[in-house]
Amino acid sequence: MDFRVMSSWDSPILHTLQQMMDMAAADDKSSNAPSSAYVRDAKAMATTPADVKEYPNSYVFIIDMPGLKSREIKVQVEGDNVLVISGERKREEEKDKEGAKYVRMERRMGKLMRKFVLPENANTDAISAVCQDGVLTVTVQKLPPPEPKKPKTIEVKIA
Repeated sequence: MDFRVMSSWDSPILHTLQQMMDMAAADDKSSNAPSSAYVRDAKAMATTPADVKEYPNSYVFIIDMPGLKSREIKVQVEGDNVLVISGERKREEEKDKEGAKYVRMERRMGKLMRKFVLPENANTDAISAVCQDGVLTVTVQKLPPPEPKKPKTIEVKIA
């Protein structure tokens, strides 16, 4: 049997993103080509893994943010209900007097980003974020369920 190992760079979404980047680079003036910022954000969202858990009182988002300090990570709510988590890992500038050079570079550099549309019962005023050992945990509390409406009695008047 032939088992083919598919690396993350062989995935169809990344292939499509690479084509979009090539289109944008070939003709920056074309109105049909996506902007480089859009392509960069789309690639970042496709390559940033996340886990989402639902608890009775909250939603928890767990995102790997390797090598980032908490001050380098942004957690925002866009509009009323889009949670945006982003950061950027930059290549370390090494000042090496011995003339060392990279032989292999496999660690991912660049933008990390994920966007999540929050459900209606998410309390966007009660969000907390904690980064520990390169793992960001964002907790969004749930709003209490609405109380059922009681029947309203309307007085019938004599005309």
